[in-house]
Amino acid sequence: MKRLSLIALLPLLVLALSAPAAPAPFYLWQSLVTGRYLCVAHNPGKGWVRHAGPYNNAACRSH
Repeated sequence: MKRLSLIALLPLLVLALSAPAAPAPFYLWQSLVTGRYLCVAHNPGKGWVRHAGPYNNAACRSH
């Protein structure tokens, strides 16, 4: 029984190992309250609007 379950899980393991992992894109967010800018890969919450992006680095620069 153990051998059968290992054989059944083998294709899932192969798929999981072959899946490419990429960093999350960064966006430049602007505060609606203060007007300041923030560069993060996730939504900072209420009061922020996405200003520009996506960027591939945490400095929100195109290079």
